[in-house]
Amino acid sequence: MKNILLICGSGASSGFMAAAIRKAAKKRGVSVTVKAASESQLDDRINDIDYLLIGPHLSYMLNDIQEQTKDKAVKAAVIPQKVYGALNGEKALDLILSLED
Repeated sequence: MKNILLICGSGASSGFMAAAIRKAAKKRGVSVTVKAASESQLDDRINDIDYLLIGPHLSYMLNDIQEQTKDKAVKAAVIPQKVYGALNGEKALDLILSLED
């Protein structure tokens, strides 16, 4: 089971993206939990996740987040704008799976 957290400014748009990823994962038979939150909630949730996906509008935070997670088993990535804007759960799931390598 992969525990995934998506963050955005308020948690609203990432909620739609999380739902799209859950749908794609179910279709493929991939076992995941996907939750959405605002970036201000990251500290409270960082110890409960394996993967962190960041909304493209928060891409400026990636280096700080990677520094914050370097001692944890959390892999972080920015969701490309094209994937995020289209709520493409399939492509977002591909991104998550690519982080396993």
